[in-house]
Amino acid sequence: MRRADRLFEIIEILRRTDGTATADQIAEQTEVSVRTIYRDIASLQAGRVPIDGEAGVGYTLRPSYDLPPLMFNDEEAEAIALGARIVAAWGDKELAGKAQSALGKVRAVLTGPLKEQIDAHGLIAPPYHHQVPIEIDLAQIRRAIRHRIKIRFLYTPEQGRKRWRTAWPLSLAFFGPVWTVPCWCEMREDFRSFRPDRMEKLELLDETYPRDPKRNLRAFTRKLEDQYGKGDRTY
Repeated sequence: MRRADRLFEIIEILRRTDGTATADQIAEQTEVSVRTIYRDIASLQAGRVPIDGEAGVGYTLRPSYDLPPLMFNDEEAEAIALGARIVAAWGDKELAGKAQSALGKVRAVLTGPLKEQIDAHGLIAPPYHHQVPIEIDLAQIRRAIRHRIKIRFLYTPEQGRKRWRTAWPLSLAFFGPVWTVPCWCEMREDFRSFRPDRMEKLELLDETYPRDPKRNLRAFTRKLEDQYGKGDRTY
C-alpha cells in the first residue's frame, strides 16, 4: 500500500471507529508496524487533520472533519454508487467485494438527504441477471494484466477446435453479459480478444512480457479503429 493510500486508510479507520483506536489496531488493519503508524499519525496531525490522542492511549478523529476531495454532488455520488453496484453484480468475487468496500467509503462521506438517497437504492444493478458462465478466475486475469504476466490456457473458439494459447493479457473488457480479454497471442503473432467463458485450465506463467509500443493496448485499439467496418477479426 502506498503511503498516501495508507494515510487515507488511517483517516477512514478513525472515522469508522466508535471511541478510540489504538496504534496496534490501526497497524493490524493497515499491515504495517506500530512505529510506522506513530509516524503517520504525526504527519496527519502536522497536516492539520484533527486527530486527538497520544501513543499508548489511542486516537480519535473529531466528528466535524471531512476530506474536501471526497465531497460529491448528487450526480457524482449516484454515478459512483451505480458503478460500484454494477461491478458488485457482474464482477468476480474479489472485485465485487472491493466494489462494496468502495461504496461504503463513499457513503461514509455523504450527509443528510444524499446519504438517504443512496441508501434508498434509487439506482441499482440487480444481481439476478443472465451472465455467460465463466470457469476460470477473473481475479487471476486481472493480476496478470497488472503485473504483465504471460498466461496459458486451453481455448475453444466459436468455430474450430480447442488449442492451447500463450498470450499477453492487455485488458479485461465487459460487453453486456460477456467479458473479453484483449491480448497479444504468441501463436498467431497478432492481437486477439479471448472470451473467458471459452477459456479453460488457465495458468499464470513464470514469465513477464516486455513493454512494447507495437504490442500494447494502445496499439490494439488503433488496429480496431483501422478495421472498423471490416468485421470483427479479433476472436
